Amino acid sequence: NRIRREISFDSRELKNVILDQKFLNVWGRLKGQELKTAPRNFDKSHPDIYLIRKKQFIFSINFSDQDIVQYSFIDKVNLAIENVRPFVDYMSEILTTNDNGESII
Repeated sequence: NRIRREISFDSRELKNVILDQKFLNVWGRLKGQELKTAPRNFDKSHPDIYLIRKKQFIFSINFSDQDIVQYSFIDKVNLAIENVRPFVDYMSEILTTNDNGESII
């Protein structure tokens, strides 16, 4: 619910992260299950309802066995971690603050 409230208030930061071309090149598009309709207390016509309906925020990379045994594999892993960091930071910020941006930990 906290993530949904944040997205409904201002989704720009999340969209900047998940639609960034470097991010998309490494991780691809957002996946995950969605509710069939708007969650309770959320506007069905919200411009970002497709994000508000998300039950999961899943990104994945499929590495082949051949990828894993290459010497350069560590570089691919490092690149993946670097590119997912803004998403992790965004979610961490939301999940450790209240609606006013005040720390809850």
